[in-house]
Amino acid sequence: MRRHRVGTSIYAGVLFVVLGVLAWASGQPFIFPSLGPSAFILAFQRDRDRTVLGSVVVSHLIGGVAGLVAYTLLASGVSLVADPAAFSMDGLRLVASATLSIIATSWGMIATDTVHAPACATTLIVSLGLLSTPLQVATIVVGVGILVAFHAFVLSAYHRAIGSTRPGVVDG
Repeated sequence: MRRHRVGTSIYAGVLFVVLGVLAWASGQPFIFPSLGPSAFILAFQRDRDRTVLGSVVVSHLIGGVAGLVAYTLLASGVSLVADPAAFSMDGLRLVASATLSIIATSWGMIATDTVHAPACATTLIVSLGLLSTPLQVATIVVGVGILVAFHAFVLSAYHRAIGSTRPGVVDG
């Protein structure tokens, strides 16, 4: 069990650092708060069916698009970088945007059978004006895609190295 804790922790960091280097080199937001939980889930549940990996990307896509639509409709030009004044219209617009984005993301993930809870954080990041341009949303989705592709590559390389043809549990 201890070995699993250490391996999972290190592996989650390895998954995350790939995007950190990309963010650093490109100046684009390839790292964002909901990426951490996604990296942890991939590292912790390495033995899950590989078809689930597509769900991770699709769920973040749903969250990003839902957040962008909600933000554009309800809170464009406002951002949660400072606390809005009590009972302010800007605060109300952000609350409405966040609420609509959570509803739309939850519905979209359930409707497409691609439930991945960290996508609800993605939708909030976007709908609260933190990363809320189409380019930033595209960067989020591409970042998740890179995370998942790198994870699949590492698993595939590991299974080839140990001579396994099945996903199986990867001890860490």
